[in-house]
Parts: sequence; C-alpha cells; structure tokens
Amino acid sequence: MRPNKDRYYLGIAEAVGARSPCLRRKFGAIIVVNDAIVSTGYNGPARGSVNCEEVGCLKDIANIPSYSGYDFCPAVHAEENAVVNAARNGTKVYGGVLYIVGKKPDGSPVPSHPCDRCKRVLINAGIEKVVTLDESGKVVVYKVSDWINYDKEEYIKKVKEWENKKQ
Repeated sequence: MRPNKDRYYLGIAEAVGARSPCLRRKFGAIIVVNDAIVSTGYNGPARGSVNCEEVGCLKDIANIPSYSGYDFCPAVHAEENAVVNAARNGTKVYGGVLYIVGKKPDGSPVPSHPCDRCKRVLINAGIEKVVTLDESGKVVVYKVSDWINYDKEEYIKKVKEWENKKQ
C-alpha cells in the first residue's frame, strides 16, 4: 500500500536518523518545502568533533536522564542540523514543514517533539509545521506559530518565579 505524504516523509526522516552516533536516541529530521526535501539533519556533535560512538556518552557517565542536560551534551539536535545544513547550502526553509522521528538504539520509538531550544530555532527559521509520531505510531502535527505564545508565557512565568525567590 502506498503511504500518504506524512508517512512517506517520516520514513525518510527515520532513515536519516540511522546516521546519528548518539548511544541513547537517534533522531532524524528533514525539511520539506513545496513538496520537495530541501535539507536533512540528525542528532550528533559539531562537524569534525568527537562523538559518543567513539568515546562514550557523557550523559550516561554522569547519569543524566534523557530529555534533560541539553547544555551538558555536545550534540546538535536533528532539527537544528536540518536548519543549519540548509543554511550551509543557501537553501530556503521558510514556509517549510519539518518531519522528525526518534528511535532508541533497539529501534523502538521515542517521543520526537522538539525541545524548547529547537522550537525557537524553528520559529525563527520560518518553519510552519512539525510532523512527528507519538509513542503509538500515530502522526502528530504541530503548528509552529502556536509555540510563540507558549514560549512567551513560559518566559514570563520563569521571570516571576525568580523575582519571587529574590524577595
């Protein structure tokens, strides 16, 4: 049976993620503009740097849980790499759709929603939608513009929390 476009592009994003050298989670992302793939990215260190497959995972050594310690890990996220790779090649991503898939090393799916840092990158890059899968394999579509208010509200909340701590 022929997959619909979302499943088709998600399958390609999954294949991109297989290149990730991360020992915990392998994420792959592609950016599609006008029904054409314009960029790909997977999670891993900066170009030319050492990776976890070569020396081990610092987050494992320090016992830092997944989906935290982003500043501790040297990886660039798949979404960021997809945007950066487009920029390196002078490719427009504005108005595009980012597809992202995450897998554990055993191949089982993991949540693939962008972290707050990646949400900001996607907002600023002009990506319109993010398409991913939930834990059960159902397609989930996020409207990137919805994240602007979320980011603003979260920031204001944090400012108020810290102001209250100072008093």
